[in-house]
Amino acid sequence: MWLGAANIGWTGYTPLSVYDSSSGVDMWIVGLQLLGISSTAGAINFLVTILRHRAPGITFKNLSLFVWSILVTQGLVLLATPVLAGGLFILLLDRHGITAFLSPAVGGDPIMWQHLFWFYSHPAVYIMILPAMGIISEVIPRMSHKPIFGYKAIALSTVAIGFLSFGVWVHHMFTTGISISARLPFMVITLAIAVPSGIKIFNWIATMWGGAIELKAPMLFAIGFVTMFVIGGINGVFQAPIPLDYPLQDTYWVVAHLHYVLFGGTILGVFAGFYFWFPRMSRRMYSERLARWHFAFTLIGMNLVFFTMHFLGLEGMPRRVYDYPPSMWTLNWLETVGAFILGFGQLIFVVNVVWTFVKGPVSDPDPWGEIPGQAHEMRVPGVPTYAMPILGVPNGASREGTTEAMGPARGP
Repeated sequence: MWLGAANIGWTGYTPLSVYDSSSGVDMWIVGLQLLGISSTAGAINFLVTILRHRAPGITFKNLSLFVWSILVTQGLVLLATPVLAGGLFILLLDRHGITAFLSPAVGGDPIMWQHLFWFYSHPAVYIMILPAMGIISEVIPRMSHKPIFGYKAIALSTVAIGFLSFGVWVHHMFTTGISISARLPFMVITLAIAVPSGIKIFNWIATMWGGAIELKAPMLFAIGFVTMFVIGGINGVFQAPIPLDYPLQDTYWVVAHLHYVLFGGTILGVFAGFYFWFPRMSRRMYSERLARWHFAFTLIGMNLVFFTMHFLGLEGMPRRVYDYPPSMWTLNWLETVGAFILGFGQLIFVVNVVWTFVKGPVSDPDPWGEIPGQAHEMRVPGVPTYAMPILGVPNGASREGTTEAMGPARGP
């Protein structure tokens, strides 16, 4: 930022990123490399914890579905991040004339950068959405007062999404001149990834079916997540066939699809988890009325902003271009109105959080009730602020006499 902006777009497409002389591009590369190192270290930490340091009695057959999602997510981070790091290193060398991998003027291939970038960046979408799916898999059964339907199916579908996410990156590049024989497998896998996603949707709905649903804020955001994610998934499947991808590529249709998945999915999922665990974390109960207003403004605002983009995409409005013809003025105006409504909803959220810490009533340790015949983490005493003995020893390791500032390990 201090040395000038990286004026190459967030994708850093070559050859522009090779020839741009701004020092800001070099700082952009260095910053991403540092973030990559941090992400990789964090992924290793999570993976070792889940694989080697589970509490006694916790196996992969009774592991929390949220932890399943974190396990797969960190696997994606560990496998995908080094590819982007390698691409960034090559780009940095090309920029300073040391190599010529990406520069077409000296025989390099600019499409190579797109392969390296999207090999990371499409799994990155699932790196963001899978934890939210894990949250929803915890919230829906508790708020429906029923055990999760199809535990194994949801866990395996999480693994399937992670596996298939490495086989779809070329659908970002269908219009770059890649041969049809190379494009067809990626089209098929792009369509196939909807199957494990659909398994999750049907299992969440089956969990709610016949349950004593408590329509408090966590459940409202969970239902919003499911609904918006379905819309995002359907418009993604619609675009997946090569003949339809051609006219829709790099239009506002793609922007609509991405935001229904990442905002309608990830953000609503995070809000569901926040309201679900906030009483546990803060020992105070938020205002349910403000939370409902937050949900209403968020859902109305996001649909005004992002659903409208479908029509702009069908009209051919390109993304990453700030101007548009007068015929598209009305739809863009509606998007702007929706953005203000969406922003107002987040102000309500901030007010709710501040009010809760200042005047919020003391919360019951478990405000959501029980699932018949099933234990859960809210029955464990809260996290203390002092050192206490470790009550659970991971995988039989000997740690006698050890104390840590942490809560008791989860029992069988």
